Amino acid sequence: MSFTQVPPLPSALKQLQHYLKTAAEHDGRDPVIAYYCRLYTMQSGMQIDKKSPECRKFLVALMDYLEQKRNMNPWEAIHNEVVGQAHVENYALKVFLYADNEDRAGRFNKNVVKSFYTAGMLFDVLSVFGEISEDIEKNRKYAKWKAAYIHKCLKNGETPIPGPMPDGTDEAAAGVSSIGFESHQPQPGPSNYPSSSLDLPTPNQYPTMGTHAPPTTPQEPPQAKPAISPPNQPTNVTYNANWTAPKPTGVTLTPAHYQKALKLCKYASSALQYEDSQTAIQNLSKALSLLTTGQEE
Repeated sequence: MSFTQVPPLPSALKQLQHYLKTAAEHDGRDPVIAYYCRLYTMQSGMQIDKKSPECRKFLVALMDYLEQKRNMNPWEAIHNEVVGQAHVENYALKVFLYADNEDRAGRFNKNVVKSFYTAGMLFDVLSVFGEISEDIEKNRKYAKWKAAYIHKCLKNGETPIPGPMPDGTDEAAAGVSSIGFESHQPQPGPSNYPSSSLDLPTPNQYPTMGTHAPPTTPQEPPQAKPAISPPNQPTNVTYNANWTAPKPTGVTLTPAHYQKALKLCKYASSALQYEDSQTAIQNLSKALSLLTTGQEE
């Protein structure tokens, strides 16, 4: 079943159109991202309107399409939610960090708007795996605000301020409210939002990602410090050839402990696929600490 066989998006669900556009843009680039964007569209559509004939027809067809995709492809990321969550989160952070680095370097254009906006949508998509973390929530709000703010500045012929706004300037004053981004519900993008003909950067242009929250220091000078760490050269890590794994302390571990440790190991595995050794080490260290002490770091 091709996605072209799915009926057009009903007008009642128009606010979800950009998630479908993002899915279409990733069909050839990253089918896992495309799959979860459509899954998010289906779940959100069910919450908005699942009773009207037009919406019901669309949602049932989309559900059938996703089920067929799932059955036809062996990708672990769509059969294992832990792996899928790590995949989407890593990709979203890479897009976000690319846009953030371009913003801080003062390179403002429609593709930076698109990258911030896409990152914000992908952070939304993470909700298909459950409640998103506080760090992701901060990144999500910041990415959507930045997309709206830079978009408005470019539209009005103004030069955006790199990085966070100066203290005392709220998001409404920066223009976020006038474009229509909301914090918790998917909304249509700005009317002049960059079209799908604009490309996101290729994956190898994205920086090495790690846990990242919007900086609190306004107008941090571009290039004031390295934004990323070279692959396989994590910062603040000392390698010890005589290192041995910590021994269990006799704590009683519950199934929840093992599930959490498994998730951390999956995150580490996904980070290694992106040659991000620092994030892999951080997650493996947390998993070891949890298994030996029963306590999360």
